[in-house]
Amino acid sequence: MGRTRWQTLLLVAVTITVLAWIVLWALQGQGITPPPVSPLVVAVLLVISAVVLRMGWAVRQFLRGKRPDLDPLRAARTAVLAKASCYTGASLVGWYAAQVLVVIGDLDIEPRRERAVAAAIAVAGAAVLAVVGLVVEHLCRVPPPPGDGAEQAAGPDATDPAAA
Repeated sequence: MGRTRWQTLLLVAVTITVLAWIVLWALQGQGITPPPVSPLVVAVLLVISAVVLRMGWAVRQFLRGKRPDLDPLRAARTAVLAKASCYTGASLVGWYAAQVLVVIGDLDIEPRRERAVAAAIAVAGAAVLAVVGLVVEHLCRVPPPPGDGAEQAAGPDATDPAAA
């Protein structure tokens, strides 16, 4: 499992923003608006971010030998959770950013302004989740085994003249 690139997450967020904006704009044309963004959304995103970060810190301590009682399977699951957090955060950034874009032209109307502010705060919370996922992926990275450097990268033919 390779590390998640921030560029990939940005692409996910922008793609979902565009697609969700098109859907929300079409629904708004029919008089349908999505339910308002609850402040609880941000609280839940921040709690999940804190849990993922805490689990990642435990894995980091395990990899440094300071917490030998941690199950290696839990460490692997934490790495998978970090990757899922990255993509979930990026997807939610796109969804809530689209909600902001739909109402951005009507900010002089109080309910629309409240919806835009709530969605913008949710964008920030989702971005925190994505960033925490990237950080925890980094914390869960296992260093390469000793002596596993340029010899393996070059392949067996580069170190053995008889193989040529």
